[in-house]
Amino acid sequence: MTEFALPVPSDSRKPLAIAWLSLGMVALLASGLFSILLVLSRTPQLQTLFPVADFFRVALVVHVDLSVLVWFLAFGGALWTLGGTLRLQSVAWLALGLSALGTFTMCVAPFVGQATPIMSNYVPVLDGPVFLGGLLLFGGGIVVLCLRSMLAAPPIGSHITGDGALRFGLNAAMVASAVAAIAFAWSWFEVPRTLDSRIYYEVLFWGGGHVLQFAYTLLMLVCWIWLGSAVGAQLPLSPRIVTLLFAIVLISVFLTPITYLAYSVLSVEHHTMQTLLMRFGGGLVIPPIALAVVWSLLSVRVTDPQLLPLRTSLIASLVLFSAGGIIGFLITGSNVKIPAHYHGCIVGITLAMMGVVYHLLPRLGFSAPRSRAAAWQPYIYGIGQLMHIIGLVWSGGYGVQRKVAGTDQVLRTTQETMGMGLMGLGGLIAIVGGIMFVVIVIRALRRPASN
Repeated sequence: MTEFALPVPSDSRKPLAIAWLSLGMVALLASGLFSILLVLSRTPQLQTLFPVADFFRVALVVHVDLSVLVWFLAFGGALWTLGGTLRLQSVAWLALGLSALGTFTMCVAPFVGQATPIMSNYVPVLDGPVFLGGLLLFGGGIVVLCLRSMLAAPPIGSHITGDGALRFGLNAAMVASAVAAIAFAWSWFEVPRTLDSRIYYEVLFWGGGHVLQFAYTLLMLVCWIWLGSAVGAQLPLSPRIVTLLFAIVLISVFLTPITYLAYSVLSVEHHTMQTLLMRFGGGLVIPPIALAVVWSLLSVRVTDPQLLPLRTSLIASLVLFSAGGIIGFLITGSNVKIPAHYHGCIVGITLAMMGVVYHLLPRLGFSAPRSRAAAWQPYIYGIGQLMHIIGLVWSGGYGVQRKVAGTDQVLRTTQETMGMGLMGLGGLIAIVGGIMFVVIVIRALRRPASN
């Protein structure tokens, strides 16, 4: 049996990894506060309590950037730190400082000045100097993190072991993040600022945003394999096959600069090619790894309270990500089926990361979550999100538009109202599950492993 596990060092890399995880937890907590307001502002009978027009969009921008951009990349920073060497530690702390300062600035931006919310895909923004400055600071920190992590990455070697395969996947995610930064910069130089702000930011973040999806997907796949091995599942894939699958995703990442050279970022061809690359890379790699993990779980019975949260996180992640992928094939037009699709995929990634956080806590010197609440938290969060996206798909079938709230939703029929009501109920249940995760982790962080 091959063990797929990333060793946790006991030197100065440990506090740095803890700091990155802490940044991610703060971002999740802040995004959860904004998500409460979001769900209430779209729930029938409650939506009239809020000044929805701009409030909803401002809250949505901050929620998305904190719960996806900051949380995912901060989690990646923790794993890249653990998988790297001690080289350039001072630069690593600089990267963390820049990212933390940028995150704080984005959080306070809605309260310190007027800025127009732009609902661009992948990276929505508040079009004002404070938020954009914070986003630039965070992005700069991630660029420094990626460059330093590349220089500090140990060689995989010709004899690939389980931990070597995981480190290759993490390195591939790191490279994807760096290529995404290059794509963002390339688009910034090429896209004329005279365009309408909505078009400008949509085009600006389209190419790099697609590449970031590769980084997020690679992190999730590493988490799936790691969690499966941690609960005792014997994955029917060798480390070399796993590495090969990760390399296929990396090929899609390296094809991105070619699309920039071949087509203008303003062209339909550029838009289409980036979408095709994402379908190619994900379509070839995600199904075999997912099926292998599911198959290996069928013969495993987990009774250890310390392992139960890992197993439930892994199962919930597989279900939510699969649901999001299936919904993607049902999308027609611009309606709330689109957020149902990406909510399923994003929550699937988040659940996998939650499971790895549970797994890492005792290895970082903190108490392991063993409570019944920890075992049920992934299911509560996952079931709530599943209800949330089912409600969106239901309403999307009746044409309810995306990125609107309150009376702007124009809920004309009972079916539309019931669908959005299910969305609201599921969203509130998911918020409870998210708060449970934050509370469980904070309690663990306050207690050393010996207790």
